[in-house]
Amino acid sequence: MAKLYKTVLSIAGSDTIGGAGIQADIKTCCSIGTYAMTVITALTAQNTMGVKSVLATPALMVKQQLDAVMADVKPDAVKIGMIPDADCANVIADFLEEYLPFNVVVDPVMVATSGDSLSSDPAVDVLKKRILPLASVVTPNIPEAKALTGLEIFGIADMKAAAVKIMNDFNSASVLVKGGHLIDDDNVLLRDYFIAHDKQNCTFTHPKVDTVNTHGTGCSLSSAIASFLAKGCSIKTALRNAIKWEYKAICKGAKYEFGHGHGPINHIFKTI
Repeated sequence: MAKLYKTVLSIAGSDTIGGAGIQADIKTCCSIGTYAMTVITALTAQNTMGVKSVLATPALMVKQQLDAVMADVKPDAVKIGMIPDADCANVIADFLEEYLPFNVVVDPVMVATSGDSLSSDPAVDVLKKRILPLASVVTPNIPEAKALTGLEIFGIADMKAAAVKIMNDFNSASVLVKGGHLIDDDNVLLRDYFIAHDKQNCTFTHPKVDTVNTHGTGCSLSSAIASFLAKGCSIKTALRNAIKWEYKAICKGAKYEFGHGHGPINHIFKTI
């Protein structure tokens, strides 16, 4: 019997510094043991200090990339990251509606770690109306959850309220609100809150790592979740495994000096 790769299709932007976007997704998939395929939605000129410029991929080319992949290899999971404009967003929504992939992880990338904008307001509107309802899991950080809900988020109770609102307002199957922008009273723990339509809910807790090397954490976590879903894990197991994997990658990259701003996590910590 022929061997088959477990495959993840990443639909995201490119990062010249290699810590986020498509590059981070490929490294993450390789680390976890899945095969990464890619559809590039934008070229960015960026480094650890910020995004210098963004060039959106023409919508027709995004569609052609998607069609080329789907004509040959059906992915076991799809990760959706940076969506620069509404035309691109509509193409991705059309793709999801046509092919109905089973495992869809949506990381609603709106702002880079540096604070630079990565998605237009019209693109976010399409994301809300057409893409989030087709997501298996949505993975906003605190600023993204605030942008999607309009809620202020200061603690775990607010994270829960935001997760419920995203799930109900946009009919997503499940939501993980990441708490990396919040810390507990002792300044040592981070919490992520998960809720699903089937009434599953839980809080994932992990230690805070003292490091500036956090570039691409959202991209990496979402592609890690997609990888574990592609390997057949349940959603809660995929989340737990992905959070553990990323915590190790952050720890293993915490002391490296890379660039002059927010350095990357160590995606390849298993090999070096």
